[in-house]
Amino acid sequence: MAKKKSEMIGWFKPIMAAIVLVFIMRSFFFTPIVVDGESMNPTLQDKERMVVTKIGEPKRFDIVVFHAPDGRDYIKRVIGLPGDRIEYKNDVLYINGKTYKEPYLEKYKKRLNEGNLTESFTLKETAVGSDTVPKDCLFVMGDNRRISEDSRRIGAIPMKKIIGTTNIVYYLLKEVKIVNN
Repeated sequence: MAKKKSEMIGWFKPIMAAIVLVFIMRSFFFTPIVVDGESMNPTLQDKERMVVTKIGEPKRFDIVVFHAPDGRDYIKRVIGLPGDRIEYKNDVLYINGKTYKEPYLEKYKKRLNEGNLTESFTLKETAVGSDTVPKDCLFVMGDNRRISEDSRRIGAIPMKKIIGTTNIVYYLLKEVKIVNN
């Protein structure tokens, strides 16, 4: 009887350690998420599984996951950082007056039959309502610009609402891919 009890305690300790380790990793470093919707097409597809990294500050063009005002978690691309002036003119991105290429949109733009992927706007004309991205906030957009519910409609995203960045898609051991910025 004592041997069985000792054996059970021997199993209990590593199992508890593993549970605590998983809790810590998931709470502070990584967490899984499932893409819900088409706002990041063609880069990300509906129902793809991703790993969110909670370490470090998001950079321009990173894909981030954040708590949206409607209570759901959204996946979008960082376009503007605090203090940036954002403008789109004739499907071209301008940040602080400088043009930026968006290679992740090129294939999508080529498939369009007509019109621009991204409608022209200035930051002031969006829900942000100011000339620059507010302090401690990000301006984010989905890659599927025509249907994305993003900062143009919901405003700048406070940094405290950012869960983390993501670029690793996994398919339950079938396939893993890295999304380039």
